Amino acid sequence: MHERSSVAELAKSLRVELDRYSPGGKLPSSRALVERYHVSPVTVTRALAQLAAEGLVVTRPGAGAFRAEPRTPTPVAGDTSWQEVALSADAATELVPRAVDASGVLVTLSAPPPGVIEFNGGYLHPSLQPESALAAALARAGRRPGAWGRPPTDGLPELREWFAREIGGSITAADILVTAGGQSAIATALRALASPGTPVLVESPTYPGMLAVARAAGLRPVPVPADADGVRPELLEAAFRATGARVFVCQPVFHNPTGATLSTERRREVVRIARAAGAFVVEDDFARRLVHADSAPLPAPLVADEPDGVVVHIRSLTKITSASLRVGALAARGPVLERLRAIQVVDSFFVPRPLQEAALELVGSPAWPRHLRAVAQELKSRREVMTGALALHLPELALPHIPSGGYQLWLRLPDTLPEASLLAAALRAGVTAAPGRPYFCAEPPAGHIRLSFAGVAGPTEIVEGVRRLRTAVDELTG
Repeated sequence: MHERSSVAELAKSLRVELDRYSPGGKLPSSRALVERYHVSPVTVTRALAQLAAEGLVVTRPGAGAFRAEPRTPTPVAGDTSWQEVALSADAATELVPRAVDASGVLVTLSAPPPGVIEFNGGYLHPSLQPESALAAALARAGRRPGAWGRPPTDGLPELREWFAREIGGSITAADILVTAGGQSAIATALRALASPGTPVLVESPTYPGMLAVARAAGLRPVPVPADADGVRPELLEAAFRATGARVFVCQPVFHNPTGATLSTERRREVVRIARAAGAFVVEDDFARRLVHADSAPLPAPLVADEPDGVVVHIRSLTKITSASLRVGALAARGPVLERLRAIQVVDSFFVPRPLQEAALELVGSPAWPRHLRAVAQELKSRREVMTGALALHLPELALPHIPSGGYQLWLRLPDTLPEASLLAAALRAGVTAAPGRPYFCAEPPAGHIRLSFAGVAGPTEIVEGVRRLRTAVDELTG
């Protein structure tokens, strides 16, 4: 957070200073800027790169940075109003319009302004990421023979073997497709399993990115309520009967946003109910490696011991490493595997080989188990800090479930505290949170917010962020 703020501040100062130079004039050296502004060389490099992206400076390797020549006049904007008709013309004939709404996803991808504490994030803070191990893995991967060659469309055999071992049970490398992260795998699975206009059953609440994918594919998400033990089997069975759906999407371990884990009894029931309905279960196992230290042993994935091909499993390395290591896997059995493979090939050909090679290097290095242990301990510590701060400063916000894994807490708001108003007041107080509304595909039972404790610098920032939320609540209720 501090580094990002320093880059923004330096870039702002340099924009003002540019007026002192004529077009083509040379700026002070990086060393001079480091000494003048008391920042690191990395900060100077990133600030100059930002100005170069804005077209204000030109950097020349070995020569330095120069003020850019004046830009050409901005082209006259055309009249694009005709696109409103063209883009909506087909919607009138579609049973379910293929609307693309990324707002629920962008909430967790957008960086807040400098100085604002980020409780809305969906990834590990840089201090929790294995940056050194990732850099070393990428460097080693680049030296592998054929690292830039074309990989097999299903993925590197060694990486498929590794994912199969991770999933366990009777899954083998032959059941695995390497994907470009979990989001890509969800899109591939839904397109393979459901036709446009048909219903797809989802947990309520659930991950907004999956809802967006379903709607963009012309599917109709149907909510099935869940509680602290996961989806309620009797309601799942009733939903299959009422809708005729052939797909149920779930997150059985450390569910997003509630953090719940599907109980042992319900796990068996979910697979049985889907099998009886002639339906698939899409198991999004995105958070398994985000287990907290000292938690109870996790149940095996649904797909591990399910031989009939009912479960299509999704696994990803992204959440436990970096948002940019977009490497994941689909596991499936039977004819559906060929359909998944065909869709992935048509959409993207294959996952870039350097990324696959780097992933192999990372998970095979001694740094990997050390990273997993460190993240497990840190997530547990951060969860305890946040729950303690909430109990002290915001006891009126209900926390129905304290998870033993994942990176977030799911809070229910009092009926007297409007969700949108709270989020706006929170931003004014200098803290962001994820709104609860996008997690519901129908009317929500109450207002909610999701707070991430993984995307901030540490415990001090967590406590300060909760205090700022207190300020926001007081603004609305005082």
